[in-house]
Amino acid sequence: MTINKQQNGGALVIKPEGRLDTMTAPELEEEVKRSLDGVTDLTFDFEKLEYVSSAGLRVLFSAYRAMRGQGTMKIVNANEIITEVFDVTGFADVLRTN
Repeated sequence: MTINKQQNGGALVIKPEGRLDTMTAPELEEEVKRSLDGVTDLTFDFEKLEYVSSAGLRVLFSAYRAMRGQGTMKIVNANEIITEVFDVTGFADVLRTN
């Protein structure tokens, strides 16, 4: 997986590419932990993310919990497969997605 980031003040956009699964979730988790200091608006742009597993969902939920105390988090550009995973698992009710 490739992880691209764009930060503008308190706004951070994280753009993972490839698959977010058991093998790659720890990499994203570490990147998120290193990057959240001072962030008030976190966006995950999933335009180039192909798949998310339960390990990836855990990372996203962890980021969501961290952001609850300091700002907002949203997910944009999720494909049909990822959107279906969010719907089936109930994540769509928790995470703001567009």
